[in-house]
Parts: sequence; C-alpha cells; structure tokens
Amino acid sequence: MARTMTIRTMLARDMGFPTNKKKNGRVKEGAFARSPGPVYSPAGMPQSPPPQRSAASPSPSARPLVLVGMMGVGKSTVGRRLAARMHLPFVDADREIEAAAGLLIPDIFERFGEDGFRDGERRVIARLIDGNPKVIATGGGAFMNEQTRALILDRATAIWLDADIDVLVERVRRRNDRPLLQGRDPRAVLADLAERRNPVYALAPIHILSEPLPHEATVDAILKALHP
Repeated sequence: MARTMTIRTMLARDMGFPTNKKKNGRVKEGAFARSPGPVYSPAGMPQSPPPQRSAASPSPSARPLVLVGMMGVGKSTVGRRLAARMHLPFVDADREIEAAAGLLIPDIFERFGEDGFRDGERRVIARLIDGNPKVIATGGGAFMNEQTRALILDRATAIWLDADIDVLVERVRRRNDRPLLQGRDPRAVLADLAERRNPVYALAPIHILSEPLPHEATVDAILKALHP
C-alpha cells in the first residue's frame, strides 16, 4: 500500500494534481491544476510474415506493452488477461489519471475540456513507461497526442487493437460514462473517430484484429505476434 500511495503521489505531482483519497468507494473531488506491418487475427494468424528482428534488438515483450486503439475495443479487459498470462503487472492509464486527479474521467472532461485531460494523460503515461516490463491500457485518444505517441513508440512496444465499427458500437453501449459519446450517436462518433485515428494507430508495430470472439482469442493473437 505504501508503494502504491508513493506512485500516486508522484503522478499527482507530475500532473499538478492534489493527492486525494477515495471516500465511500468513490474518487474524492479535487482540483485539476491500417497498419504497414503484419496484421494478426484470432481467426488466422499472421496474415503477413512477422518482421525480422536483429540479434541486438530487444524482444518486444522486454519493454512495456502499451495497448492503443478505439474506445470499446477491449484494451483494459484484454490488457488484464494478457498481463496475467505473461505474469506482468497491469496498469490502466485512465484509472491512474483518476487517482492522480481525484476526479472521475467525465468530471475532468467537464471541468477542463479534452485538452486539459490530454495534458494530464500525457504526464501520467510518461511516468508509467519507466522501462520495466508491464502491460498498460491507454485511453482511445492517448496515441493521438504527438508527444505521448513518440514516447510510446520510442520506449515501449505499441499494440493496436482494432475492431469493426459494429463491434465497437455493441461494446460501448454497455457503458454510459464515455465523455465523447454523451448525447451523441455512437455509430456516427465512432465512424468519424476511426477515420481520423486509424491511420495514426497504424504506426504501432503490432496490429491485432479484435473480433467478436472471447477476449482470450485476442490475447492468444497478441502472444503469437510477440513471439512469432
């Protein structure tokens, strides 16, 4: 517990947040100061030969593994299962942002807008990518920030979880706390975001197709991509 609190205090300091604790199980409010490489699919992997690695290049799994992709693709769920299978720590960047800010994600968006949230998100992810192997699930817009993206590509192994719009729409309907979807048509929003974001997600060296199958199938696809 002491270590956890120390990490959260460091995150809060980096983001300019006060250090707050949860009260009654909720976060206490506070101030907020397609891929060029191979594509892996659970149905048939890989669809193109995996990239060759020189003898001097570190294994992709020797660095932090950062899951990127659209909201609803299953980054957190898949990330937890991947970490368990690899015996690595798992970190959900959104939960760390909430812990550092003392605010829930929708409240951060409401008070400070998306730009304010992205700035704090960038600082948290920079702290989490510390060189130690772990699995990190990021928010859908994290990889769109140029500085965050450069950090991930330089110091971690980025894994793009991709899915059809129909799959994403079905999954996001299970939650009502996504700020970018509030009061809007999920299909229209997701289609617009995918058009703008997918070319950027494609910069990730590993591309995984998340299909309407059990999440373990996606985990299997990631493991095969990491260890071809």
